[in-house]
Amino acid sequence: MTILFHEFIQQFVGNPILRITVLLILGVILVNGWTDAPNAIVTCVATGAMNMQKAIRMAAVFNFAGMLFMTMLNSRVAFTIYHMVDFGMNSVMALTALCAAMTAIIVWAAAAWCFGIPTSESHALIAGLSGAAIAIHNGAAGINGSEWIKVLYGLILSAVLGFCMGYICGKAVNGYTAAALKKPSFDKAQIAGAAAMAFMHGAQDGQKFMAVFMLGICLAGDRPEMMDFQIPFWMMVLCSGIMAAGTSIGGKRIIQMVGNDMVSLKKPQGFASDVSGALCLLFSTLIGIPVSTTHVKTTSIMGVGASEDISNVNKNVVEKMIAAWILTFPGCGVIGYLTAMLYMAII
Repeated sequence: MTILFHEFIQQFVGNPILRITVLLILGVILVNGWTDAPNAIVTCVATGAMNMQKAIRMAAVFNFAGMLFMTMLNSRVAFTIYHMVDFGMNSVMALTALCAAMTAIIVWAAAAWCFGIPTSESHALIAGLSGAAIAIHNGAAGINGSEWIKVLYGLILSAVLGFCMGYICGKAVNGYTAAALKKPSFDKAQIAGAAAMAFMHGAQDGQKFMAVFMLGICLAGDRPEMMDFQIPFWMMVLCSGIMAAGTSIGGKRIIQMVGNDMVSLKKPQGFASDVSGALCLLFSTLIGIPVSTTHVKTTSIMGVGASEDISNVNKNVVEKMIAAWILTFPGCGVIGYLTAMLYMAII
């Protein structure tokens, strides 16, 4: 089942809570494109293969393409997110809880950006939804354990697979000589790797937020039990456009931390981290496991740095990022819970 555009417009115009929900969801997609843009382009900017403004524009284009085309090909990640929580049968209360979850994500992402930490909006989304579901059910009855376990798999997969693939690819390119670094063809190869990373970021993260978009529409239409759905083309275009707009804003602080402070990368190592990150995201997307693009890219950079010399990795920066990752689930979950309780008390 799908949602036609005119059906959405009718619901959007006639349901004020849905209007707020949609605006918050689009706001979260914008923030995701804004704060995750550096993860796709950080290496090609840090190594000088591409200047920041051109890299941001390139990432915006390939985010758009990845979100659009990969969703048409395979939407398993969207199904996992859609069925992860149950907000109940009361559409007003359910939409209120969904609004609370989106608010929690925006607050968490904005705070992380202020400190230049590449936190994961994917995990913030999962935590915010879970906290709101716990609030509306006053317990864990709204959590679908069979789908939630995929999130835990994704958490482990994104860190382990990203680091291991980065290490392997790093070893493979460490034999390049200084002369090879100056070849324009290698700059093009690194730009291609960054484009692939941006494409897969759109493919993975785009599906997560479109699943929430579908959930909001179904709740507003009193169809929370809808188990099978098809993401409509108009939604792909709208959401990919919003994500591309967010990507165009960029994120200099995060580029500085990941691309310069955490590991000092040469062009072969930058290329290796992009290729390994894109391959990890492609594998995760095809099997339907929602992983963090932030975790995949940063751990692949760590793996590449470690492949040459483990001392190349700045432990202080790594510890700071890991602390942010660990705090995302409880922190954003608590914000989602408290915000949902507040919103439900107001209505």
